[in-house]
Amino acid sequence: MRRLLLLAPLLLCCVGCGVVQSSEDEATDAAREVARKAGERLYGQRPRTAEEVGRSASGLDGVEVPRVTGTSTHDGDGVEVIVRTSGSAYDGWLDPEEIAVRRCFAVRVSPRSEWREEPRDVDCPDGPPPTFAPPPEPPRLPYEELRAKLSGVPEDGRVDEPQVRRALAALDPQPAPH
Repeated sequence: MRRLLLLAPLLLCCVGCGVVQSSEDEATDAAREVARKAGERLYGQRPRTAEEVGRSASGLDGVEVPRVTGTSTHDGDGVEVIVRTSGSAYDGWLDPEEIAVRRCFAVRVSPRSEWREEPRDVDCPDGPPPTFAPPPEPPRLPYEELRAKLSGVPEDGRVDEPQVRRALAALDPQPAPH
């Protein structure tokens, strides 16, 4: 009976160690969390091109974009962005050593994708990452023309919306505001 009692702690330690997650798995989970947050930032219902999605993803902290596939978020399956992220965890109890990993995940951006969707593990693509053109310059707003046409708020504080819309349409700004 005493022998069994002496073996019990050893058995518990062996079984318990199998349940503990490895440091590399913890680091991979940290990298996956960065990819999940990138997916949250890219999530949206507004139609965007693959170029716009890729440019947005490449501007996120801790994210590299080695590949973008698809044409538009609203065409077919949407846009798939492969993101490369890194994560770290500490290994060991007595001599903690930091374990760092770099992993790639696929993030789907489309109206049918789910909020906080789990990024899919993928192999990191070979080759140079895509380059994205800088965003287009914002259109010039016709401030002076607007001031001339829209004199200000009337004394009663109410503005006639159809009248404002007609004044804006008469200016014919390009691109048209909406």
